[in-house]
Amino acid sequence: MNTHKTLTQFIVEQQRANPQSTGDLSGLMNDIASACKKISHLVNRSGIIGIGGAAESENVQGEVQKELDIITNDVMVDHLNWTGHLAAMASEEIEDIIQIPEHYPKGKYLISFDPLDGSSNIDINLSVGTIFSILRCPEGVTNPTVEDFKQKGAQQVCAGFCVYGPTTMMIITTGNGVDGFTLDQDVGEFILTHPKMTIPEDTAEFAINMSNQRFWEEPVQRYIDECIKGIDGGREKNFNMRWVASMVAEVYRVLTRGGIFLYPLDNKPSTKGGKLRLMYEASPMSFIVEQAGGLSSTGRERILDITPEGIHQRVPVILGSKNEVERILSYHQQ
Repeated sequence: MNTHKTLTQFIVEQQRANPQSTGDLSGLMNDIASACKKISHLVNRSGIIGIGGAAESENVQGEVQKELDIITNDVMVDHLNWTGHLAAMASEEIEDIIQIPEHYPKGKYLISFDPLDGSSNIDINLSVGTIFSILRCPEGVTNPTVEDFKQKGAQQVCAGFCVYGPTTMMIITTGNGVDGFTLDQDVGEFILTHPKMTIPEDTAEFAINMSNQRFWEEPVQRYIDECIKGIDGGREKNFNMRWVASMVAEVYRVLTRGGIFLYPLDNKPSTKGGKLRLMYEASPMSFIVEQAGGLSSTGRERILDITPEGIHQRVPVILGSKNEVERILSYHQQ
């Protein structure tokens, strides 16, 4: 009988390989996995139990929330605030950072998360997900503030995401490559199914919201126009376009078969400075993509080199297969 390595076994082995490890990160990862299992269950049953529609509220960015946005945020907080591994949390759905209640022990890590990325897809039964980023709490800080979260993406200890699709997958990196785990619903365990994931350097797929084309800068206009024309426009191959409106689904596709994902800078007032959140989306996904051999940039700078100005800062994102990202960057430099 084949034996499969569980996420718990994988984390323990990683811990044993590092003599300085205290086990706190391993414990935190198990807490996150537990929360994601609960969210997976809620997403799968959302239509049956009637929690798939819009809520009568907006998040800090002024976007209309889905009921599941609120519920999954609560799931993350409830699973993480009492275990003693975190000093504080930050959520896309909450304006201020989330402090650990005084009656619970505090740990040495900070976490930022998007509890339900792509939640607009819930009502049409497309993939959604959870994204998280783990940082070290600065030495000697017992009551973290927003300033303590303002760390470059390159300082992340761990980043990951879950995608809730036909199967539930968890993708993680601790700076030593990227590994993928599939949730076995029968036993309730994440099983290592995609070890050492790598992104092909070349691709024939791009993912972008074409409805925003008239707002893009010239370098992106040029690149997408080339992709659309393919061999008739000077490229050596024809391209296919994909767009799911769920970053977790887009990045998972890039990880498994290559591609490039763009949510570039545009001149719409509503997305001034970019669309995607640096701390909850761009930074953790960039860490994962770079660890898998890809590249990630705003078009002007490496995303992992950006020091956040605030916990809800937005940035442009261009990430994926190395050679295509480099081509776009060369157009920006020109």
